[in-house]
Amino acid sequence: MKQPATAHHLLSRVEELIGPDLIRVEKQFDEELQHTEPFVKDLLSHIGQFRGKRLRPILVLLSAQAAGGIRPEHTILAAVTEMIHTATLVHDDILDEADIRRHVATINNRWNNETSVLLGDYLFTHAFHLAASLDTTLACRLIGASTNKVCVGELMQIHERGNHELTEEQYLRIVDGKTAELCALCGELGAQYAGADESVSQSLREYGRSLGIAFQIADDVLDVMGDEAKTGKSLGSDLVKQKLTLPLIRLLESSTPEKREQLTAWLEQGDMASRKSLRDELNAGNAIEEAHHRALEFAQQARVSLSGLADSPARRLLEDLTEFAVQRSF
Repeated sequence: MKQPATAHHLLSRVEELIGPDLIRVEKQFDEELQHTEPFVKDLLSHIGQFRGKRLRPILVLLSAQAAGGIRPEHTILAAVTEMIHTATLVHDDILDEADIRRHVATINNRWNNETSVLLGDYLFTHAFHLAASLDTTLACRLIGASTNKVCVGELMQIHERGNHELTEEQYLRIVDGKTAELCALCGELGAQYAGADESVSQSLREYGRSLGIAFQIADDVLDVMGDEAKTGKSLGSDLVKQKLTLPLIRLLESSTPEKREQLTAWLEQGDMASRKSLRDELNAGNAIEEAHHRALEFAQQARVSLSGLADSPARRLLEDLTEFAVQRSF
């Protein structure tokens, strides 16, 4: 039986297969975000500390490698997707009123919300400026369509705050937009600019979508059950903001009317004691296990999406990265 890949082993394989390409992406990212204005330079230097897993650039590069080979355009596209992702993090920290990310202060915490809004906008516009440097408009069209979907997903989530009747189907539509769409874009950009045919591009897009959903479900479990000291970011915002995620949806669905009334009251109160009570209920039942199982199902869907691609080290690594999506350990 195949043993689960460890996070360290996966990272070592990524470095071995596309390490030099990732270095070029990081150099491109850093060079693009140079600025002579001291305040802007300070902000851009600070967000450099937010960069961690590099999942989206890795998806662009591995998809390209699996679909025909990495080309110079992929360096730009991988940097673009990282800029867009970073912009969403800066804006998300405002929405969640988060204080820390990757063990450092968020922009809104160290400066203010106004600065965070404008910095996120700066990153979005610079991403499109960089994408427009390519010879065709394909990337700009794909990126524009995807970022619109990301914004719709975030708007849907805000609209559904406090909706204790939120269904799993509605939750998955939100996740599909706010997280999975950008991962799907990474797969498609990698394939399209590697010269792959439409079926391969679609397969890698669907891979990214399923991977992104698995990743977000695991992240939502982490938000309600994780340890801030280990994760390095503010947790518990879903409970504070009354954002129903899959663990909470499953918990509410499986509760008696009386218990559901109590859970709803704790959600509405939102204080530390109520959050602890909710965590205790989540631990006592099957909601966490069921949410994790659902993440595993989407991870399996991601692997199945790759079945039509030719065997290669890049394809095998994409398959194994689905384990990282649900482990959330590196």
